[in-house]
Amino acid sequence: METLRQVAETLEGWVWASGIDLGEETIPFVVILLLGAGLYFTLRLGFIQVRRLGHGVAVATGRYDDPDEPGDVTHFQALSTALSATVGIGNIAGVAIALHWGGPGALFWMWMTAIFGMATKFAEVTLAQEYRDVKERGPDHPVWEGTVSGGPMYYIERGLGKRWKPLAVLFAVGLGLAAFLTGNGIQANTVADVMRDEFSVPIWISGLITAGVVAAVILGGISRIGRVTGILAPAMATVYVAGAMVIIVMNYDQVLPSLALIVTEAFNPSAGVAGVGVGAFLVTLMWGARRGLFSNEAGMGSAPIAHAAAKTDEPVSEGVVALLEPFIDTILVCTMTALVIIMTGAWGDRFETELTFTGGHMSFLEELDEGRFDFYVSAPDEIEVVDGVPVDTGPGARRLAWHEVAIGTFYTDEAQTLLFTGVILPGENRAVAADGTQYSSLFGNAPLNGAPLTMAAFQRGLPGDWGQYIVILTVLLFAISTAIAWSYYGDRCAFYLFGSRAVLPYKVAFVGMHFLGAVVPLTVAWTIGDVFLGLVIIPNLLAVILLTPKVRKLAKDYFERRPWETVGHPPADRR
Repeated sequence: METLRQVAETLEGWVWASGIDLGEETIPFVVILLLGAGLYFTLRLGFIQVRRLGHGVAVATGRYDDPDEPGDVTHFQALSTALSATVGIGNIAGVAIALHWGGPGALFWMWMTAIFGMATKFAEVTLAQEYRDVKERGPDHPVWEGTVSGGPMYYIERGLGKRWKPLAVLFAVGLGLAAFLTGNGIQANTVADVMRDEFSVPIWISGLITAGVVAAVILGGISRIGRVTGILAPAMATVYVAGAMVIIVMNYDQVLPSLALIVTEAFNPSAGVAGVGVGAFLVTLMWGARRGLFSNEAGMGSAPIAHAAAKTDEPVSEGVVALLEPFIDTILVCTMTALVIIMTGAWGDRFETELTFTGGHMSFLEELDEGRFDFYVSAPDEIEVVDGVPVDTGPGARRLAWHEVAIGTFYTDEAQTLLFTGVILPGENRAVAADGTQYSSLFGNAPLNGAPLTMAAFQRGLPGDWGQYIVILTVLLFAISTAIAWSYYGDRCAFYLFGSRAVLPYKVAFVGMHFLGAVVPLTVAWTIGDVFLGLVIIPNLLAVILLTPKVRKLAKDYFERRPWETVGHPPADRR
């Protein structure tokens, strides 16, 4: 397992860390590719995400739906399926992580990724519709198999030609494995952890229940997935957004100052709570861009698979629906999360925390100078503490940190009334007091990060325990809906690689992995999944860039003909 972990971390470094070195920071090539492609599509398509936003809303609402057109789901169901995969943990935890590292200004750069990402989504989904594979549904056609298969693997092979098929296969293999891990096992693990920590439910019971729910939905094929996500996605978004809106309305006088802070900090950052800001503009930009790209998934090639199943004979009509995704996911939902965290002051605060020496949140850092730290240092042999305060501080000192923030004072009791004096022995996962008493954990004030930070902000903003339960409920719904949506992405990859006979075995294995993911620690799976997600971006965006003239031609033809104004219009001849 240790060897696998090291290999996974090495691959992650190659994929997500290799890039242009700008001194203290490196801009990963993957991030450059995603942002650069989004800007390219925006310019080449004439800011289509702005000009056709209203038309996308009209199509998504079903105003122009025709049930007789080829496909498996409606425009709205395709959108909700894709949103079920993107609106999720990234909106709850990803925003908090961006603020933790990059400060409030990181949200501004999340907005930029969303604006450019809207053009990317339009381009890749239009191509997915144009080059999809549609079969007639016969009387013996299994419902779980579906009639449509589409996505990057199809527009790579059919759009660029047979000689590009190895690149299509690379994409299908990579995304199929990522669906198995990041889109499935990790989601089950998240649900099981929450249910155990909050309600003391054994993880195997949580895994059994959620695996049963996932199985009941995905074995019904994309039609059932579309119907379920068409209800689940709006429901979970409504609950979460309603809670956020209540907090925002209650603190309406802070809306404009918070937005001003976000814009100001984007170009002249002071610091994230982790202390890496201090004028480091690139740090704020990078954390906003990375979390934004992970949140809306523009350019990853996953969403086109869901949108390819929409009932339409006009590829562009689904492209305009898809450009709504980054707007909903990042501009709306992520902004609400960020405003709640900023308005309640949770992002810059420290909370009473049990500092467990074996916890994954503990790390060590070395202070370089005032406000700047090296976070990638090994643990010291020991840390001497007198009256709760580390003896060795200042430049060159190695400090114990929680969520990458140095702990200032250590206590031996939860109430934080008894100061600790003695030595902390990181290598032995214990602390020894001056009187010989040994401790497996100490206590202190530390920042929160990820979903716990968002939960703390909602708890502060809403009376009683409402905030806590809203976040818990949405985490559970988001995780399950994400697994449901990603199952379809994976089975379409299996269909492309091995044909229809592979679909049912993939679904069964997917359900099995969901249960396994709930009961087995999956820290390595996070890393492996991220590696595959990074790898599939390259063939997808390369194909979309090369096929941009085709997208321009389709869009020009569609908006000149205005087929939505004609009832029962015949399919366009796009040869």
